[in-house]
Amino acid sequence: MTDLQRTLVLLKPDAVRRGLAGAILGRYEAKGLGIAALELREVDAAMADRHYADHVDKAWYPPLRDYFTSGPLVALVLEGTSAVDVVRLMNGVTNSVVADPGTIRGDYSLSNRENLVHASDSVESAAREIALWFPNLA
Repeated sequence: MTDLQRTLVLLKPDAVRRGLAGAILGRYEAKGLGIAALELREVDAAMADRHYADHVDKAWYPPLRDYFTSGPLVALVLEGTSAVDVVRLMNGVTNSVVADPGTIRGDYSLSNRENLVHASDSVESAAREIALWFPNLA
């Protein structure tokens, strides 16, 4: 029995700015994940606040919002067996300094804040985030 799932992935502004979107997408596709939706977007502060609703009151959030809205990003929905866990493992830990080589952050990320990618952390988060970013898929 397979555990088919969908998960939201955001290729953040540093991934787009550095020309890494294609390489990162290729890694997901090579793993066997399918693309259910994909769009290049400019994100405003209101959308950033909706996406990071659980964090807007934290002291470290304003610089994250500034970064998140600093340029275009690629929003996509990936689907496949255990997609949520697979993508999180492929991305690596948030802090790129300690991210394992072979992960997206371990191989490409230059800092803890500008860490290239976001991925849903649970099936429940994926459902909420997909509904926010791609309401036509919800």
